Amino acid sequence: MRAASGPPRDMSDPSAASSFDEGDEAELWQTEMEFDIEPRHAGQRLDVFLAGRRDLDLTRSHVQKLIAEGLVTVDGEETKAGYRLRPGDRVVVSVPHPEPLDVEPEAIPLDIVYEDEHLLVVNKPRGMVVHPAPGHSRGTLVNALLAHCDHLSGIGGVCRPGIVHRLDKDTSGVMVVAKTDRAHLSLAEQIKNRTAHRRYLALVHGDLPLDEGTIETRYGRDPVNRRKMAVLQEGGREAVTHYRVLERFGDFTLIECALRTGRTHQIRVHLAHIGHPVAGDPLYGPRRPRRLRKEMARTMAVEDVHPYPEAVGALEGQALHAHLLTFRHPVSGEPMEFRAPMPADMERALAELRERGPIGPHLRRPG
Repeated sequence: MRAASGPPRDMSDPSAASSFDEGDEAELWQTEMEFDIEPRHAGQRLDVFLAGRRDLDLTRSHVQKLIAEGLVTVDGEETKAGYRLRPGDRVVVSVPHPEPLDVEPEAIPLDIVYEDEHLLVVNKPRGMVVHPAPGHSRGTLVNALLAHCDHLSGIGGVCRPGIVHRLDKDTSGVMVVAKTDRAHLSLAEQIKNRTAHRRYLALVHGDLPLDEGTIETRYGRDPVNRRKMAVLQEGGREAVTHYRVLERFGDFTLIECALRTGRTHQIRVHLAHIGHPVAGDPLYGPRRPRRLRKEMARTMAVEDVHPYPEAVGALEGQALHAHLLTFRHPVSGEPMEFRAPMPADMERALAELRERGPIGPHLRRPG
């Protein structure tokens, strides 16, 4: 595992970041999976064993539901969740694909950065889900797009028309949407070939020790809290995040991030992992941010006599924003670059920090 090592490759280099999406994740649903029970799992409850399988990525309650519906067998026989496994048992799990959702157009205002007959670029607000999914059938970007556009690319399917890439619900920023299949195929190919790029701005707690660096870990679902993602000691998938410092304030730092891989919540988890969580992050940030700043001040051997920045405390969500998007137009081939302004609360936080000035002993400018 490697964290905060630097310097990384030039972030302007197309090979420096292969993934667009802080919100992309592997497809979690499999039609059927088989497991041959080894002696080390003997005596374990069936539901506990399956809930702990990262390759299944199911909660224990979901596993119990599948067992109750007869979708889990041991040696070809249906059984109960409390069945105690024996060496040599063959467990087969059948996970049905979610039923297609009925997606309805909704007249939701869109912040459109650019639009032509082939594509449109939008600045997605924080809190908006990109496409319908179980638990989020309305109020998504796709619902809004269906009301705005006469047609969208059908390659993404009925639930994801026009969607070439994604952002986490709580991450704001610039996204491109395909209106035609031709545009969709071209944009997807550019993402795959690392010729399209996106950069994120993040305001994080503390003063990062390096002006630029790379965080490289194993990554997967948190084994304790299945709502969260986590850095893993083993297993999971590779996750790589590049960052560089833009501004230092002593107790906070503004950085730019680029993704080599696109795992769910990757930037947020990686920054929290190295001790510099994103400001305002309700899931991975500190429960008591003021206490964290005092602890950082002690580490820096400086007295924390400054009040906690009011605008930082008033952030309405995580200070993470996809601010830059570049690609070639799928029809004309023309290079295109789009920038999206930060959410107003993030702008206010930075304005207050700049007006106050940096604190602490590490006041050097990046460079």
